Amino acid sequence: MIDTKLIEECRAGDLNSFRQLVHLASPAAFTVAFRILGDEDQAGDVVQDVMVTVWKKVTTLRSPETFKTWMYRIVVNRCYDFLRKRKRNPEIRFDEAGWQRLSEKVGQQPSAELENREISDVIKMLTSGLSPARKTVFILSEIEELTPDEIAAVTGMKKSVIKSTLCHARKNISEMITRYL
Repeated sequence: MIDTKLIEECRAGDLNSFRQLVHLASPAAFTVAFRILGDEDQAGDVVQDVMVTVWKKVTTLRSPETFKTWMYRIVVNRCYDFLRKRKRNPEIRFDEAGWQRLSEKVGQQPSAELENREISDVIKMLTSGLSPARKTVFILSEIEELTPDEIAAVTGMKKSVIKSTLCHARKNISEMITRYL
């Protein structure tokens, strides 16, 4: 957890505190960006851009307690910007052989021992057919374990829209799993 004192020091312009903040906050920002974009290099680029934005705008942060949701909102917006720049979100279609390979990997190792790449493949496979908004809400809720209030703060969506979007995302993923089982 990031200490509010550290945020206050960053707001005062302390570069050493900001370095520490980047060290603490970058992994969470990278995780969200990577799960939305599905590419390590692109996620790294987004995180760099996010950290520059955090440095420039940390003084506008209303309260140090809201740093996490404020940063996630910047990450999500930068990911959306990146997806728009691509002009299209290429769909990844997994065929029967892809599902079989994934099933064999998961079957050979306990889930706690799966490597990041394998976990990322599962997430990418399950969220590939979702719109960017559904994918974002699903990742923030189910993987990052944010509350609907926190997701609303990150995405700017109303709680009712978040619940509906999450319901549709879960339904799409459930249908995909059922289809391949």
